[in-house]
Amino acid sequence: MAMAGLYRRMLPSPPAIDFASSEGKQLFLEAIQGGTMEGFYRLISYFQTQSEPAYCGLASLSMVLNALAIDPGRKWKGPWRWFDESMLDCCEPLEKVKEKGISFGKLVCLAHCAGAKVEAFRTNQSTIDDFRKYIIRCSASEDCHVISSYHRGAFKQTGTGHFSPIGGYHAGRDMALILDVARFKYPPHWVPLTLLWEAMDRVDDATGQRRGFVLVSRPHREPGLLYTLSCKHENWVGIAKYLVDEVPKIVKSKDFKDFEEVLTVLFTSLPSNFGEFVKWVAEVRRREDGDHSLSQEEKGRLALKEEVLRQVQETLLFKHVVTFLSSVNSCCRSMSVLVHKNELPDIAEKVCCQGARILAGKFDSSERFYCRETCVKCLKANSDKPVTLVSGTVVNGSIEQEVDVLVPSSQIGGCGCGCGPSNCIGIYPAGNDILTVLILALPKETWSGIRDEKLSRQILGLVTTENLPTLLQEEVLHLRRQLHILRRCQENKVDEDLAAPSI
Repeated sequence: MAMAGLYRRMLPSPPAIDFASSEGKQLFLEAIQGGTMEGFYRLISYFQTQSEPAYCGLASLSMVLNALAIDPGRKWKGPWRWFDESMLDCCEPLEKVKEKGISFGKLVCLAHCAGAKVEAFRTNQSTIDDFRKYIIRCSASEDCHVISSYHRGAFKQTGTGHFSPIGGYHAGRDMALILDVARFKYPPHWVPLTLLWEAMDRVDDATGQRRGFVLVSRPHREPGLLYTLSCKHENWVGIAKYLVDEVPKIVKSKDFKDFEEVLTVLFTSLPSNFGEFVKWVAEVRRREDGDHSLSQEEKGRLALKEEVLRQVQETLLFKHVVTFLSSVNSCCRSMSVLVHKNELPDIAEKVCCQGARILAGKFDSSERFYCRETCVKCLKANSDKPVTLVSGTVVNGSIEQEVDVLVPSSQIGGCGCGCGPSNCIGIYPAGNDILTVLILALPKETWSGIRDEKLSRQILGLVTTENLPTLLQEEVLHLRRQLHILRRCQENKVDEDLAAPSI
């Protein structure tokens, strides 16, 4: 029995020119000579076809993120960290995207969440001359790529709204190369830039906003170096709302006398499972033949995390938080999430099991993993700094994995090899520093409602980011952006507010 279906579409030409045609090849060669195809090579290396009819935005973004070599910080499959459409779900559920596609603002939200540097412009926020300048700039560089949101009708193509990356530019003909991610439908093609602008300058019926373009580039360093916000936990919406909306109201509604009173009110009002919202990041690896040695790359990444931890612990705010939490009554149930009494050996089993799940590509699986053996070690080779290592033998059915987790820590005592807390004494990321960083990451306006002028000056002196070391400052500002974006996504307002938060 015959089944109805479509095999590709004939590319309307003109106005488009097929990239693989004789004319398309000639344009390509001339653009190379003109120096405006430098970004093409990275993009074409990671060119992908959207896996669902409505995944054009997700495919475009994952392609660009991989071309920029941005580390997603979480696994794709097996041990591999790699951007895939299925991982771009922090701003919109995949089932909803599969059904209706994704809006321009939500795509911008996803790019921010993925750790990219993002500049977004609707056509009513820019001009065709500016657009051309951006296209030329990114086409002449490997460090920046443009994703266009346009309406296919302007090119006489079937369909409506679409996203695709721009692969290059021909200055003589003023044409842009669209690397269409719907490769099952149309091949890559050249289009007049003026017509592309016209295609972008159309209103998206779903949002009532004009379309536009997004500039995506690498940040100065990998974001979320040690701390990150998790939107995977079911309560993240309530926690983000509390931090951004409720905390300023609490600050404004009460007549605080000192900073300890402020901390008491804020921390006792925290939503349940708050500890699942803010995470610290450790590196997981399989142990090969009992070898615990670290590569130079691993040492470098660990050193940066440890430097962030040290800088947090040297802030005056951290000292206030430590003093406050040390006075907390351990029987106070509402505060238990803030007091981390367990030493690293006590949580080693959980850490190793999580690592084994990641390496097995089963992080979201219900399969049971348990540790048959765990050990906390302190490694020191030659003149290197001591390294805290959690080792474990993890069992999943009949499969055993030897797992190492590299834990950033600041050493406060002697170290030796072996198991148990007496052999590795250090301060690893815990409630004290996590809460310190989160307070620093709250929006500036959070504290504007403090009535007592002296207390207001004290708090601003504690939470200002301007005088922080550069590494910690970037960490805090990244968390602040994450918090802002998560809140705007929850409100469904990212289509009205494309810019990153004021910092």
